Amino acid sequence: MSTLPRRRFVAALAAAPWLTQAARAAHPEPRVLSFAHLHTGERLELEYARGADYLPDALAAVNHLLRDFRNGEVGTMDPALLDLLYTLHGRLGSRRPFEIISGYRSPATNRMLHERSSGVASGSLHMSGRAIDVRLADVPLERVRDAALGLGGGGVGYYAASNFVHVDTGRVRRW
Repeated sequence: MSTLPRRRFVAALAAAPWLTQAARAAHPEPRVLSFAHLHTGERLELEYARGADYLPDALAAVNHLLRDFRNGEVGTMDPALLDLLYTLHGRLGSRRPFEIISGYRSPATNRMLHERSSGVASGSLHMSGRAIDVRLADVPLERVRDAALGLGGGGVGYYAASNFVHVDTGRVRRW
C-alpha cells in the first residue's frame, strides 16, 4: 500500500467519532439512545455513555434488550455500534426511537436463519454483537441507509422489502 492511501485511511479513522477514545472524550455530553423492540414490545431510553466512559449498568440493559428474542440468549453488544447509532440518529434529526428488528443473534439462531435464507451470513456480525437491523418511524428508510453509508463506520445493508437497514462495525461495505 502506498503512503497516500494509508494516510487517507488513518484520516478516515480519526474522523469517525465512534471509533477512538480520544474522540469520545472530546465530546463529554451524555450519549442517550432510545429503542423500541418490535418483537418483544420492550422499550428503552437511557444514557449509555458520557465522554470516554461507557456506563456498565446501561450497557447491561442494552445487552438485555437486544438479546436473541428467539431463545433469550444475551450477548454483548459492541459499544462502538451504539456510538454509530448515536451519531446516525443525530445526523438524521430523528425524534423517534430506533425500531429494532434484530440485535444479537445466538449461533443456533443464526444457523437456523442461514439455512432458511441465503441473505443471512453464516458468520454474521450479529453473533458478536457488532450488527443491528433498525428503522426509524419518522425518517424514510432510504435516508437512514444514505446517512449510515455517509458515516463510513462499517457495513450497511438496505432491505427495502423488509423495511430495515442493517448497520455494523465490520469493514466498510454495502449491499
